[in-house]
Amino acid sequence: MGRALRSDKLHETLLPKRIALPVFASDALSSVAYAPDEILLTLSLAGMAAYSFSWKVGLAVVVVMLTVVASYRQNVHAYPSGGGDYEVATVNLGPNAGLTVGAALMVDYVLTVAVSISSGVANISSAIPAIGEHKVLYAVGLVLLLMAMNLRGVRESGSAFAVPTYLFMASIIGMTLFGLIRAATGAHMEAESAGYSIQAEDSFTGIALVFLLLRTFSSGCAALTGVEAISNGVPAFRKPKSKNAATTLLLMGTIAVTMLMGILVLAKMTKVHFAADPETQLIGAPPGHEQKTVVAQVADAVFGGTFASPVFYLVLAVTGLILVLAANTAFNGFPVLGSILAQDRYLPRQLHTRGDRLAFSNGIIMLAGFAIVLIVAFNAEPTKLIQLYVVGVFVSFTLSQAGMIRHWTRHLKTENDPAARRHMIRSRVINTIGLAMTGTVLVIVLLTKFTQGAWIAILAMAALFMLMKGIRRHYDRVSEELVADLDEDMKLPSRVHGIVLVSKLHKPTLRALSYARAARPSVLEAVTVSVDPEETEALREEWDERGIEVPLKVLDSPYREITRPIVEYVKNVRRSSPRDVVTVYIPEYVVGHWWEHILHNQSALRLKGRLLFTTGVVVASVPWQLVSSDRVKDVGGYNAPGAVRRGEPSAKQKAEARARREAGRGTGGSAGGGGGATGR
Repeated sequence: MGRALRSDKLHETLLPKRIALPVFASDALSSVAYAPDEILLTLSLAGMAAYSFSWKVGLAVVVVMLTVVASYRQNVHAYPSGGGDYEVATVNLGPNAGLTVGAALMVDYVLTVAVSISSGVANISSAIPAIGEHKVLYAVGLVLLLMAMNLRGVRESGSAFAVPTYLFMASIIGMTLFGLIRAATGAHMEAESAGYSIQAEDSFTGIALVFLLLRTFSSGCAALTGVEAISNGVPAFRKPKSKNAATTLLLMGTIAVTMLMGILVLAKMTKVHFAADPETQLIGAPPGHEQKTVVAQVADAVFGGTFASPVFYLVLAVTGLILVLAANTAFNGFPVLGSILAQDRYLPRQLHTRGDRLAFSNGIIMLAGFAIVLIVAFNAEPTKLIQLYVVGVFVSFTLSQAGMIRHWTRHLKTENDPAARRHMIRSRVINTIGLAMTGTVLVIVLLTKFTQGAWIAILAMAALFMLMKGIRRHYDRVSEELVADLDEDMKLPSRVHGIVLVSKLHKPTLRALSYARAARPSVLEAVTVSVDPEETEALREEWDERGIEVPLKVLDSPYREITRPIVEYVKNVRRSSPRDVVTVYIPEYVVGHWWEHILHNQSALRLKGRLLFTTGVVVASVPWQLVSSDRVKDVGGYNAPGAVRRGEPSAKQKAEARARREAGRGTGGSAGGGGGATGR
């Protein structure tokens, strides 16, 4: 997506703090748009009286978030390479702990995209109800748009997202200040749902109420997602990388908690009533009532007056936009983590390769594909998707904090400088508090959300963990098999037995025979399979008439098979001389249209597929370019991925250079060149 960049231009894609904040913190900042919804929605199960706990639950979430931010500021200084939680857990707790973190984060990144996009569409549909009728289609379209923007490169996508992110922060903080000023002056502010009452689904007292509050707290902790993305993205910052990443973390945490508490306080002031099942729980609501999000109701109440409509729509527009852009955090974190896991041979190596825009293109495309599957499967419902959320990120939080405690303990054993020791002890205390809090939240999340859908996320993490272990075993086994033994592997074969496959005596066969003779094998023979006796006899006669010196062997095939007789013959040759190498030369057509591939080369493909699994056999394809292949050559052919970035000329440039050379030799252009190639 865009002009290719050279590898030495990577430094130009690094991010300053003003761009890094919207790139890496948009997820954590945007979660304040749906975390209040989840808090009030869960409390509504106990009726209106439970709403008095909303700001207290919010404070608990704020305490956890600030603790996690303080803990991660230690991480980015200790591990600035970009491995983040995965590297911390792997180095300090072992490969299995690191792989658990990797699986948890990858699942959570996919859920981040699905939840953010679905929630964004839900907020936009509060202002434009028609969008809600086709929310899945809009959500999928937005994922594809984000994928395309990220394929343009990290810096480009960050610049595009900076203005909406800052506009969202300004609108929410401005709404909070304006609402508090209006409340202080005695202005009347009521949400549209203030006149409705909430019907409790059940009686919550004692332990049941405690469990409900814990479940509310776990839902509100969705506001913490995205904090870990900065620790994974330290290499994308400008120098000094660790300092800039730590500063961005602090800014993100401060702004996020301010906005979260602002919305919860205003929701309490304006008496927002937000129900899990509005049709049955909202008493007094008119038939067909569409329940708006908490942000939408608060904005409508705060900005009541002559200018209400434009400001209301502005708040909803930037809220919906930031929720969509929040998925960009995952589009920056998932590909980097995938690249690191691929480098450690836990994922396919293709994920470690940068595209022409110096972004990890394969990881970006994979993330978009998985997110679209989730959005379609859950009908773009944020409430359903959010139950799968949070589990993965708190698994990584908890293991990361445990790893950092071991990190500081290990370094304290060898550090003698008093100032450095005081810093390490202080950092260890911060990480210990972080471990206690994140571990507690993880237990609460597992207890309250397991049956609500969290089991799906846990199952996905376990499956991904086993898959990555299997990939690592495969790569390790291949590496062991490919270790060179100079004494054994440098031995020359006793002889080379060449076999040219023949179907008809035409130009491709003659070229294959010429190539095989030029290779000078110890033994050379042509082999054909007799399916039709008359055609085989005609081939024998023409072979003799032309006086071809290579002997022709005919293999009988009473069941009209071609592949099996040739494979069996090659195996017999190998068995008779185990120290020989058998080279099979296969003439092939090169065609220029996709539909021509269906009409040609099927038997050659089957033969190659079978012969490649035969020990001691080398398969050589001898191409013959048909006229239709000139079409591809003339229009520029095919560029290998990354060819431009490596400084290689494009296929079109090669074709133009070839044409100029041929014109200089007086050959008459590409047609003459093609004839020359045929003659050779």
